[in-house]
Amino acid sequence: MPVATQASLKGLTPEQLEESGCRLCLNNTYHLGLKPGQDVLSSVGGAHEFQGWSHNILTDSGGFQMVSLLKLANVTEQGVVFLSPHDGSPMLLTPEHSISLQNTIGSDIIMQLDDVLVTTSPDNVRMRQAMERSVRWLDRCIAAHKNPRMQSLFCIIQGGLDLELRRECCRQMMERDTPGIAIGGLSGGEAKVDYCKVIETCTEMLPDLKPRYVMGIGYPEDLVVSVALGADMFDCVWPTRTARFGNAVTRHGVLNLRNSRFANDFKPIEEGCGCLCCRHQGLGITRAFISHNAAKETVAAHLLTIHNIWYQLNLMREVRLSIIEDRFPTFLRQFFFDRYNDKSKYPGWAVDALRRVGVDLLCDESQHSR
Repeated sequence: MPVATQASLKGLTPEQLEESGCRLCLNNTYHLGLKPGQDVLSSVGGAHEFQGWSHNILTDSGGFQMVSLLKLANVTEQGVVFLSPHDGSPMLLTPEHSISLQNTIGSDIIMQLDDVLVTTSPDNVRMRQAMERSVRWLDRCIAAHKNPRMQSLFCIIQGGLDLELRRECCRQMMERDTPGIAIGGLSGGEAKVDYCKVIETCTEMLPDLKPRYVMGIGYPEDLVVSVALGADMFDCVWPTRTARFGNAVTRHGVLNLRNSRFANDFKPIEEGCGCLCCRHQGLGITRAFISHNAAKETVAAHLLTIHNIWYQLNLMREVRLSIIEDRFPTFLRQFFFDRYNDKSKYPGWAVDALRRVGVDLLCDESQHSR
């Protein structure tokens, strides 16, 4: 899911986001609750109308801001008191208020308010408290949810890197039988080996026919490995944020187009790419054009955002198709070969994680074919 935090994807119009093939994007409840506010969203009829988006929306509950805005937040059993980054005024975000905001936003998938800690926190007592509180807050969210027929409420599994805590949280969350299940609290600086262990631990306990959403994940390697470990849905600001720094995400890795070596490179951002920028030749959208503008004009970030979002969505389309056609292991081998071109450079965490689910990236194959 591309992340449209403030009901807009930085650099893209709704039509351009639709053109990328996106059918589900993410808005942030905390930020929309501050601006434009619940009254405005109620008056216009929700976020779909407000941002001119006719497809699906998922809203984050605001829990992540406990990490990202830690200096502005105070967590109690009642909820979280934030100081507004706009004017410093206090805002109490309770499970009930989070759900009320999301009901007003009208998002198709809504998230429970959870108690979030960074995975690298050494405070085991606080981690258990956060996990148990997230379960209690889910009960309050379920009770407050006024539109369950139209808006699917997902629970969020917490527990840090403690695998037994994660198992305990999975058991309790599954008893609540929500339409979908998220694995939260990751992408917080933990080692990739530990990340994979958490995903495996959770997914092996979860029901097959409910979506599994790993929150805050966006690097291409993370996406494909996480799918192999049993996950379905992801979101991340990385493809749009890295575009603003002049970086293009391609099947062969990330290209920093600000580098002077691209100043005379008149090829498209990526040969064979189907994005709006790459597929129309003769329009001046070349690596050289973006390199020329990357440090001084917003057009470069705009074009790279179009490309990066298309790349990420297309990667997931290819993953889905390879699963449907029963060739996902071959797809994985081709993906890593394209990206690294040398098996000795494959990340060890990915090789080990995939081997545990029966995919050997290092096996000898004369051909790698999608």
